[in-house]
Amino acid sequence: MYNECLCCAESIRKTTGDFKPEIAVVLGSGLGGFADSVDAEFSVKYADIPGFPTTTVAGHGGRFVFGYLAGKPIAVALGRVHCYEGYTAAQAVMPVRVLKLLGVKTVILTNAAGGINTDFKPGELMLITDHISLFCESPLIGENAEQFGERFPDMSEVYGGGLKDAALKAAEKLGINLHRGVYAQVKGPQYETPAEVRMLSRLGADAVGMSTAIEAIAARHAGMNVCGISLITNMAAGIKKEPLSHREVLESSAAGEKDFCALLSAIIEAV
Repeated sequence: MYNECLCCAESIRKTTGDFKPEIAVVLGSGLGGFADSVDAEFSVKYADIPGFPTTTVAGHGGRFVFGYLAGKPIAVALGRVHCYEGYTAAQAVMPVRVLKLLGVKTVILTNAAGGINTDFKPGELMLITDHISLFCESPLIGENAEQFGERFPDMSEVYGGGLKDAALKAAEKLGINLHRGVYAQVKGPQYETPAEVRMLSRLGADAVGMSTAIEAIAARHAGMNVCGISLITNMAAGIKKEPLSHREVLESSAAGEKDFCALLSAIIEAV
């Protein structure tokens, strides 16, 4: 997998040249508007990168934007790929690994998530303090890519490196109610049943989605600092009577996008 990621990085460099991003943001469903905050220098479509996985989900733009924010060189991944699209976990984390090869040291992973904690409301943000990935295949299965990291990486503090404090201080300054909680990743694409949501709640999860945790694993394996932000777009099954839909996710993402974009910009400025 290392050689495949290296080829993708080399393909991107044909467009970006010597540009070296230090910080990357991976945007979840309906959150692509953040890219408008970037003073863009280059744009590369996933489909134009040989061997790179392409997204098939509405609300995921399917391209990289490279440029500057707060004077810092950054990369923004508009959308991601998921295991439920038919990709392996190792393929789903290729964007994060390619970003590492391009020079990224810090990655901010974002997603649209279902709220399990009943103190949360749609449109609010949650800082991911830890995750549960036991329901998904590890992206590290198979021969270890020593070029990225060691065979058995420590996951004691996946979301650390001072980024949590930076996010909380930024939220307080902006007057944004930033919850803290544990994120659980499940495979999807079907939404969880009420029984599954009750199980996740008992395991300690505050929000649930179909991405992010395996990307965080790959990022930590590669020695990157990781910050995770969830936009709560709906309450998980069984908490409210209304049926769940992807349309609701996109609509709630749009409603919470202003705070989301402001918080991300403030975190990047503080890093």
